[in-house]
Amino acid sequence: MAKINFGGVVEDVITVEEFSLDKARQVLKDEVVAVIGYGVQGPGQSMNMRDNGINVIVGQAKEFKDDWDRAVKDGWVPGKTLFDIEEAAKKGTIIQMLVSDAAQKAIWPTIKKSMNPGDALYFSHGFSIVYKDQTDVIPPKDVDVILVAPKGSGTSVRRNFLAGSGINSSYAVFQDATGRAEERTLAVGIAIGSGYLFPTTFENEVHSDLVGERGVLMGCLAGVMEAQYNVLRKNGHSPSEAFNETVEELTQSLIRLVDENGMDWMYANCSATAQRGALDWRHKFRDAVAPVFEDLYKSVVTGKETEIVIKANSAPDYKQRLRKELDEIRNSEMWSAGAAVRKLRPSNR
Repeated sequence: MAKINFGGVVEDVITVEEFSLDKARQVLKDEVVAVIGYGVQGPGQSMNMRDNGINVIVGQAKEFKDDWDRAVKDGWVPGKTLFDIEEAAKKGTIIQMLVSDAAQKAIWPTIKKSMNPGDALYFSHGFSIVYKDQTDVIPPKDVDVILVAPKGSGTSVRRNFLAGSGINSSYAVFQDATGRAEERTLAVGIAIGSGYLFPTTFENEVHSDLVGERGVLMGCLAGVMEAQYNVLRKNGHSPSEAFNETVEELTQSLIRLVDENGMDWMYANCSATAQRGALDWRHKFRDAVAPVFEDLYKSVVTGKETEIVIKANSAPDYKQRLRKELDEIRNSEMWSAGAAVRKLRPSNR
């Protein structure tokens, strides 16, 4: 492990220098990795492993035709590398549970009966294991239970891999039945294209992930953008101006500077007026939203958020309701303005 100083706290991380791709291939040479689910994380992780020379198969329910057809389009061959979920789970020695959290609860009886002693049960989210009282996912004692959680969407996992940069991932071992659980975890983590791997626990992963998604990464970000856009519009600013000042400048300029060299670097590359205002208002925004984040963290840790997810995502009309909610965002004035702005970018004209 490499010891890295993160803001004064020294942590252990794993990079390809400590655990090479050749070592990962050696660890996995006798394994069959069965990727269960070809929805969000499944495509990126499975194709990256395939490109890295790992023996990978995909398990996907045929009734979800879009996902099945996408797998075929991506080169998975029915009867050879693409199977239904039960058959793939029986063939695999490392079974990657990459269906949605609600779907994991539904398919668990099938997965459980398909596993053999010494297999590894792999997750990219601690949800099903940590909230076992709600999901009923309780693994047999004779299998490894491991986790690699990429810190990004499945699309980013694939794009970053193809760009040669990789995406950072956390990893954890919940149950080591074989004595090989950690090396299997690290091998798969490297094989899916992780930039580096940092240790966590199933509990910490799911708590931080659920808070992050509902908070800064998605929920808070969308809500704050809407609030600013609406205030600008209410005060007479055009849709184009409101969107550019709320979203376009952030995504096309400022966030790239943060990515490049940190928040202070972004501030240093903005005007003195922008710097002063941002520094003054930063604390007000932090203090205003801190109570909301406290409520959010409590809701996650107590399992309330899990209950909401399982109930909503298990409903027979879930996809229709989701589409309606996403359409409401897409068809709003703010994001309709965004579509027009994106078309006007030089690369899109």
